[in-house]
Amino acid sequence: MKDEARRLHKRLIRQLHSTCEDYNLLADGDKIMVAVSGGKDSYTLLALLAELVRHLTFSVELIAVHLDQGQPGYDGNPLIRQLDAIGVRYEILREDTYSVVVSQLDEGATYCSLCSRLRRGILYTAAERLGCNKIALGHHRDDALETFLLNLFYAGKLQAMPASYRTDDRRFVVLRPLIECSEREIADYARARNFEILPCNLCGSQEGLQRERMTELITSLERDNPHVRSVMLNALRNVRPTHLLDRDVERAWESRDPAIRPAKVTEPRTAHAGALPIIRSEGRVHLSVRE
Repeated sequence: MKDEARRLHKRLIRQLHSTCEDYNLLADGDKIMVAVSGGKDSYTLLALLAELVRHLTFSVELIAVHLDQGQPGYDGNPLIRQLDAIGVRYEILREDTYSVVVSQLDEGATYCSLCSRLRRGILYTAAERLGCNKIALGHHRDDALETFLLNLFYAGKLQAMPASYRTDDRRFVVLRPLIECSEREIADYARARNFEILPCNLCGSQEGLQRERMTELITSLERDNPHVRSVMLNALRNVRPTHLLDRDVERAWESRDPAIRPAKVTEPRTAHAGALPIIRSEGRVHLSVRE
């Protein structure tokens, strides 16, 4: 591994390890399906997670799963070479979701939502067949920030991407070990490692998506504050329920365990400014107040 890749590797795996510990993502006996699209994020996730698991003091099993969606010109050989190089157990599935998505939507429509639903259903079925209790996805910090802004501006809700969540049917826990990692560093790492990226002819080929507009917005803010992405991520870790308007959140916060972010008790001040008026009104008469 070259020096640049080594430095990036050290930073990324340190952050991934910290995220896994902070959010309790890994536990003894876990069998985790790592969803691998063939893009920079999922390759990086698989490579780093495979290394981390080898050094754990408890047992965690990984299995990489890739879905061939039947896209025209698809060639899975680079992916197979990459998976063999990383050295984990893997499966490649095939289901022609490409034709389904293209036939269901008008030309120029956004494919992401339908495509992700179809892909998710297939991956969940595979995870159940394989006996996996967790599914790891390659979402990173920038995905979380863009999702937060999309929900804020277009969906009217404060919601981003958690480090983990349980699926609605309660069958699996979905993990995002890279959720605190920078997309820029992931991209640099993927280039330094010469990962063989598979092209996407669906979501990746569409221009003008709302998510791209969120990326442009954050990038423009970054010109004034180079650390704006880190600041935004810290904001997602630093929620103040008392200063929002959701009554359910307010009630839940009021009933929290006292050990959770205890409220600071401030002693009342004994000395105050005089706060005396300079003009006083009594009825329709205005009086100037002079010393």
